[in-house]
Amino acid sequence: MEKKRRRFIQRTIILFVLAMAIIYTVYTNLMKDERKIAQVGETAPDFMLEDMDGNMIRLSDYRGKGVFLNFWGTFCKPCEEEMPYIDRQYQIYKDQGVEVIAVNVGETDLAIETFAKRLSLSIPIVVDRKGEVQEAYGIFPLPATFLIDSNGKIIHYFDREMDEQTVKDFMERIKP
Repeated sequence: MEKKRRRFIQRTIILFVLAMAIIYTVYTNLMKDERKIAQVGETAPDFMLEDMDGNMIRLSDYRGKGVFLNFWGTFCKPCEEEMPYIDRQYQIYKDQGVEVIAVNVGETDLAIETFAKRLSLSIPIVVDRKGEVQEAYGIFPLPATFLIDSNGKIIHYFDREMDEQTVKDFMERIKP
């Protein structure tokens, strides 16, 4: 009798945990569609983040230039694939008024530096340690890229991996 009771309690707990997992999954999927993404046509939310050299980078300081704002993580395979393309195109477009801000999603300096060295990246990398910039832009999933014109307006949002031609086309679009 005691064995049956114990089994019943265990099964009830397992069913409860499964039900909570299902409820959580449904809730997050419903809320994902309601999250606020910085919208095309709006002024890009301003932010100030520290780069890997300890310098503060403020988005509004780039007014007058086109900004290629890319959110990424070292764990993100599509991010890893597109980073060399972004870096190569940045070398071409940086003298034409295009800036890249690569926003890491709050990983450790060691992980970021190892990743950047392995890929020989020269693009400016900042770290969103508290997730506030990701929240302001409604980032999910990675990678996510916002194209911001010289007036600070968002002209395009892209939430998939980019090939090199796409990166080039995007940089051409934001060139002042």
